Amino acid sequence: MKIGIIGAGNIGKVLAAELTKLKHDVSIANSRGPETLSELSRETGAKPVTVQEAARNNEIVIITIPFANTRKLPKDLFAGVSEKTVIIDTGNYYPSFRDGLIVEIETGLTESEWVEQQIGRPVIKVFNNIFAKSLAVLGNRSLDSGERVTLSVSGDNPKSKSIVIDLVYDLGFSAFDHGLLKDSWKQQPGSPLYCTDLKKEQVIAHIENLPAAYNRDIQKEFASDRDEQAKKYL
Repeated sequence: MKIGIIGAGNIGKVLAAELTKLKHDVSIANSRGPETLSELSRETGAKPVTVQEAARNNEIVIITIPFANTRKLPKDLFAGVSEKTVIIDTGNYYPSFRDGLIVEIETGLTESEWVEQQIGRPVIKVFNNIFAKSLAVLGNRSLDSGERVTLSVSGDNPKSKSIVIDLVYDLGFSAFDHGLLKDSWKQQPGSPLYCTDLKKEQVIAHIENLPAAYNRDIQKEFASDRDEQAKKYL
């Protein structure tokens, strides 16, 4: 497939390298321009492009930038882009350590629902609850689904989600479908599924202990744990 990656940080670099190994046609962009990505291109095989080029003429576009910077993306970034294009959001919200407070999220919107509002397009949430190092080394295509490290996936479009789940599997991981994007809080920072490299049966066990719906109590609990995670992960 033709895949554009917006963001050349840790997750972006790993995805560029791993997807290129799988013979996908990968392009990658950052906020500073393609001329700054020559070394990364040599390392990964991905083609350096502008942000606008990464968003166009691709079957999948992966947004993997510091969360609050989503607001800085061009407002017309996806204007004219096919509705069949699958857009992936890998972002995580860290208000205390990086992003500042975002009122909509603090009052109950999930992180990726907020991203949808910023870019004006539906997204699939995935690749947000795994370390870049784990993403690079834990994928194992020879293992059965139940034995693989499991990545969480949420989204509203069944066809788009199916494409993403197939991509996750090709990368050597299993996927757990959390349901709609409003259910993606289950994989946000602070949740027991965040950066824990669990197998599918372990993911299911944690899910069974979570409340049925996002509420203020769980939001407060996740926020407390999220700040502790940020100290370790950022």
